[in-house]
Amino acid sequence: MALDWTMLNPNGSPVPLPNEMTITTVDSGVDLSLMIPDSEPTGNDNAGGSGGSRKLKALGKIWLTDQRFIFTSDSNSSFESLSVPLYSILSTKFEQPTFSSNYLSFEIKPSAQGGLNPGTSAEMRFKDR
Repeated sequence: MALDWTMLNPNGSPVPLPNEMTITTVDSGVDLSLMIPDSEPTGNDNAGGSGGSRKLKALGKIWLTDQRFIFTSDSNSSFESLSVPLYSILSTKFEQPTFSSNYLSFEIKPSAQGGLNPGTSAEMRFKDR
């Protein structure tokens, strides 16, 4: 998984990998929040070590292909893009809170030099759906 490494076409869509096929897209209204721990989780913890974490949030679009999950943000966001190979999604959970909107949360295995740390998680909400 890598933060701000997605190669984009001039129209803002991701450049496909060799033999990559797009399964579906959501063209607007996707709210993605990333929780990136400052250090690796210890023991059975998922939230990171004692150093705290940073939270990045952006509104944009998603592409789901047969090889990866791709998010590109609208302008003026805290990050430009997120590319996650499907094999790097460690776990997923569909949350249905009582007093707020449903969302999908997932844990991600970061790639080397990808701008993220072990223990990174994401929450995805669909605002216009």
